[in-house]
Amino acid sequence: MAADAKNTTPNTLPVDGLSRWGAFKPFSPVCRETFRQLSREGRAPQPIRLGIRCTMYSNRELHRWLADPVNYRAEQEAA
Repeated sequence: MAADAKNTTPNTLPVDGLSRWGAFKPFSPVCRETFRQLSREGRAPQPIRLGIRCTMYSNRELHRWLADPVNYRAEQEAA
């Protein structure tokens, strides 16, 4: 029964916190590689690197992007 719980996907993406690709993949209108390219261009949320193999994304930014993926622009950090 524990294996079944592992395979279920949530119906919504939390508003706060961080998510990996696998958590928001069901909601994404693009594939992983396209999302990565959009992110590099500033047209999708910017990655937050927690380690060599751990990349997360802000759920708030993901919600902004999912609401309007065509017109989304990542906010520039103040220098």
